[in-house]
Amino acid sequence: MKFIADIHIHSRFSRATSRNMNVEQLYIAAQLKGITVLATGDITHPEWFKEISEKLEPAEPGLFKLKSNIAVYFDKYVPESCRRAVRFLLSSEVSNIYKKHGKTHKIHNLLFLPDIASVKTLNQKLGSIGNISSDGRPILGLDARNLLEILLETNDQSFLIPAHIWTPWFSLLGSKSGFDSIRDCFDDLTDQIFAVETGLSSDPEMNWRVSFLDGLTLISNSDAHSPEKIGRECNIFNTDLSYPAIRTALQSGDENSFLGTYEFYSEQGKYHMDGHRNCKICFTPEMTLHYNGICPVCKKPLTIGVLNRVEMLSDKIKGDKPEKTHPFYFRVSLLEILSEICHSGYRSKKIQQYYMNVISHLGPELSVLDHIPICDIDMVGIPKLGEAIYRMRHGKLDIQPGYDGEFGKIQILI
Repeated sequence: MKFIADIHIHSRFSRATSRNMNVEQLYIAAQLKGITVLATGDITHPEWFKEISEKLEPAEPGLFKLKSNIAVYFDKYVPESCRRAVRFLLSSEVSNIYKKHGKTHKIHNLLFLPDIASVKTLNQKLGSIGNISSDGRPILGLDARNLLEILLETNDQSFLIPAHIWTPWFSLLGSKSGFDSIRDCFDDLTDQIFAVETGLSSDPEMNWRVSFLDGLTLISNSDAHSPEKIGRECNIFNTDLSYPAIRTALQSGDENSFLGTYEFYSEQGKYHMDGHRNCKICFTPEMTLHYNGICPVCKKPLTIGVLNRVEMLSDKIKGDKPEKTHPFYFRVSLLEILSEICHSGYRSKKIQQYYMNVISHLGPELSVLDHIPICDIDMVGIPKLGEAIYRMRHGKLDIQPGYDGEFGKIQILI
């Protein structure tokens, strides 16, 4: 079956997350977006693990669903047009901060496990190494290679995916604290890494320029800290609905099983370009080179963004494609589109009402953004919405790129 999966999110127990990131609100949000498989996130956190264990029950192999006595109450918040089965995949993100070969590395990794018992065992192991209670995304002074080893020893069907691999401060290949290759990080266990998360500030085509990523499945996820951000990036599968089938699709990269990704426009990502937010300096890699990496305002080193870092590690020209690639589709969230049309913040009552009106008539958000006919969108009666979605689908928009923690700004109705 064809379905959409977002397998990197956080719970309310992670820093800077919405208090609405609870199981019930995730269940509702997944349906509004059109997502069938959603990561639990933060499964290493004791309180979140307890909540997951109490509110979810086994469904298909390795997947979980909200208990029916809970689901029946919250279904009333989901329009009939959006209702679907929602499955949860046990996952967590871990922040590894450690020294290797004389350099401090700060890397975020995604962990996936097939059953509750394995999570319990893993949490006991990680709890003996560091504090897993203080944050949903625990910080451990543990080599990423050793984290992978512990994970595989816990359950050999578990797997690890390096998170948002290009982000400057906390990622495998980041300019501030990463490595220059996957092997430098994972050593003898490198062959156990079969997928990487490209992050909001890069897209698959950028990653195709780096040959050591060839053969890996490039996935995209929301890294959501609030329900409305779920699905801003996500993955398209065509498999049985089960943990083993999802794992196999990611490991093999089979084009009939893993159908590609929905992407943020990479320029919109908050680390796409180089710069200094406080100094309002946003540079291309060429401009950064001209200024020798120094901010012309404050005279301090610039934050080197994703585009520049890809350039540093690339060994192929733009346009070269690996032997195996997957399609990807740029999308802008429906809330952002409505906000631009109405000149109002996406949290405003007016925008929220428009949003629910659209999906109640047409179906979940990702369907509206991706393939619902423009003529049907026009029938909802929101002026310029059909035109805006048409322009978004065809890349007819303007983007002021993001840099140094500042998200880029998109204008569709130019």
